[in-house]
Amino acid sequence: MRYMATLKVTHQPDTPPPAELMEAIAKLGEEATRAGVLLDTAGLAPSTQGARIELTGGRLSVTDGPFAEAKELISYAVYQVRSKEEAVEWASRFMRLHRDHWEGWEGESDLHRVFGPEDFAAPA
Repeated sequence: MRYMATLKVTHQPDTPPPAELMEAIAKLGEEATRAGVLLDTAGLAPSTQGARIELTGGRLSVTDGPFAEAKELISYAVYQVRSKEEAVEWASRFMRLHRDHWEGWEGESDLHRVFGPEDFAAPA
């Protein structure tokens, strides 16, 4: 099964990400790739460069960013794992890197199961 982990920052120090953090993230990514669980990952541009498309009352509206949320969505990763618990472990390891290498950084990671065709197969 696939899970997408998103990363939101809730508090970011005034300093740039430490080199040690970036190296640790790269090593974790290499480990996850070798293990065959990391399918895709990328950073996301600030919401100032995005738009929100809403459907309300049958009408579409488009609003340019930035969005009002206090938490900025900054990256994602897609994992192919055997269980939700395994996805939680990979995402937790990623968050621990931030705790261990960037004092004062705070954020949250949300996990969402990604459905595939097998989830909608016709009953046998």
